[in-house]
Amino acid sequence: MIRKLASGKYRLYSRKVNPKTGKRRNLGTFDSRADAMKHERAVQFFKRRG
Repeated sequence: MIRKLASGKYRLYSRKVNPKTGKRRNLGTFDSRADAMKHERAVQFFKRRG
């Protein structure tokens, strides 16, 4: 899940809520939405790898 911040940057959050905090985990902050989407694909790829 990608959200635009007030600063104009984009932050990638985990899809699931962290049970310990009740919030989504921050997976990185990026200057452009394209960069965030690229990283999201990489995260999904590594989640599927053994």
